[in-house]
Amino acid sequence: MNPVVHFEMPYDNRQRMAAFYQSAFGWQTQMLGEEMGHYVVAHTTETVDGMVSTPGTINGGFYERKPEWPAQHPSVVIAVDDIGAAMQQVAAAGGEVLGEPMEIPGIGQYVSFMDTEGNRVSMLQPLTRPA
Repeated sequence: MNPVVHFEMPYDNRQRMAAFYQSAFGWQTQMLGEEMGHYVVAHTTETVDGMVSTPGTINGGFYERKPEWPAQHPSVVIAVDDIGAAMQQVAAAGGEVLGEPMEIPGIGQYVSFMDTEGNRVSMLQPLTRPA
């Protein structure tokens, strides 16, 4: 089974977004630079060596909203063992893979897709998967 391991949401103003989630929920954020597309990692729970320490919890992130990108809404990231095989399975099941996998340094291979209901979802082949 392939679990949900991460969530993503777009932002218009990352400082405002980070302040909101810190104030409302106590989340800690890590602002990444231009080389990572100004992505913001959101820590919603405690981690050990980058992995959540409480089973069933996930962390997430925020990306800059861009007018040319499709379906910029809250979405989830699903962990897979083989991203190439998972891309083929998504297409065979009626989904549409959006581009080619990208390498997220220290994390793994990542690609988004549209499901049959018009939802943008992503897949991650992590460098390591928790047992």
